[in-house]
Amino acid sequence: MPKGSWYCNDCKAGKKPRYKDILWVKVGRYRWWPAEVSHPKTIPENIQRMRHDVGEFPVHFFGSNDYLWTYQARVFPYMDVDAISKEKMGKGVDATYKKALEEAALRFRELQAEKELRQLQEDRKNDRKPPPYKHMKVNRPIGKVQIVTADLSEIPRCNCKASDESPCGMDSECINRMLLYECHPQVCPAGERCLNQAFTKRQYSQVEIFRTLSRGWGLRCVHDIKKGQFVSEYVGEMIDEEECRSRIRHDRIIDAGPKGNEARFMNHCCQPNCETQKWTVSGDTRVGLFALVDVAAGTELTFNYNLECLGNGKTVCKCGAPNCSGFLGVRPKNNPPQPSDDKGRKFKRRGKRKKKAVVTKEREDECFSCGDGGQMVSCKRPGCPKVYHADCLNLTKRPAGRWECPWHQCDICGKEAASFCEMCPSSYCNKHRDGLLFISKLDGKLCCSEHDPCGPEPLEPGEIRSTHPNPEP
Repeated sequence: MPKGSWYCNDCKAGKKPRYKDILWVKVGRYRWWPAEVSHPKTIPENIQRMRHDVGEFPVHFFGSNDYLWTYQARVFPYMDVDAISKEKMGKGVDATYKKALEEAALRFRELQAEKELRQLQEDRKNDRKPPPYKHMKVNRPIGKVQIVTADLSEIPRCNCKASDESPCGMDSECINRMLLYECHPQVCPAGERCLNQAFTKRQYSQVEIFRTLSRGWGLRCVHDIKKGQFVSEYVGEMIDEEECRSRIRHDRIIDAGPKGNEARFMNHCCQPNCETQKWTVSGDTRVGLFALVDVAAGTELTFNYNLECLGNGKTVCKCGAPNCSGFLGVRPKNNPPQPSDDKGRKFKRRGKRKKKAVVTKEREDECFSCGDGGQMVSCKRPGCPKVYHADCLNLTKRPAGRWECPWHQCDICGKEAASFCEMCPSSYCNKHRDGLLFISKLDGKLCCSEHDPCGPEPLEPGEIRSTHPNPEP
């Protein structure tokens, strides 16, 4: 916990709730409830006469149509990812709360549409253009960074032939393409018919820069793009660590801020339709953007920035994806299957298709108990990636030997756990799990009563109860 007074990013920036904002509001021990900020002149007279202090504002609750004066510390913004479908609500959700969620989602979409229309009208009126930058076709080395050029004898040669139907193409068996090497026109057996020279020939997809509603400028495709197709190279100034000490340490960094190409306008998304790939072109490493799924014309192109957060400051993510993590630099929630994904990219080799290996993380980055980073102790049980702060487990020193985290032992008897809460280390054996673990009514996850948002006394974000409630018989 931070020492002394702590302020969130919104308060540091002086950001305040505005009229017509959709918020989650907390009142007493009731669950978080969606509401809209109302203007004092539009609320009923009896609500206007209610006692309230400077800085408080009225909100209108969805579902119940109640009004209340509240203040900033008891609310947080409603986001488009908060909309819950009827399928996920389940049958056990209270009818009034279910109505509130549906009304909030509908009203949020209406306000978003109004903002988009106003933004479009403003852009047309002012003929707004993206901020100026110097367009570059190729990477430009800065300082001690050098561009590598390999000798022709060092460039790998594939086994494709000029007589093939699509030599070195996306559906071919080109070994260079499989290994992310671009063919060289003087080395490739296919010669001029080679289809694996997209970087050198700049065979980019046709794109256009446009103004988004809440994320500044973005990039969208003009025509349909097939899955796996080359979209564009990420071009900019190549900076070494000496010139970029404040960033994450890498051998070389491509900075497309002041100088670059259209790819610099591509926004982040937790469920992107493009990805970055490192290719070797004439001996040098180049970064390209490739489509993860089939992308229809007019769709915004996005990729996951995979940023690393330094310090306590976090930037709010506004991608709006179903699995949005909420902040840049925070791993997205469990990735839902892509709409046209067929379980990973596949390549042809010797007449058969082979699945690309999926790389999984060996260890989590945040404490499974409190969700923060820092110095961790890790579980030594094979296959368990969970890590914890020693303080969160009341450990006075780092455990030695083959230590297993408390998620694997029953909280009551200490025996092998059979059922686990997906939100905290609480776990129970078959004998003691009845009445303590159940499926959440909101998201369908197995959780304890402490972390069910539809439970009788749900915890506030970051709140930890000092004692466990007695289980019902």
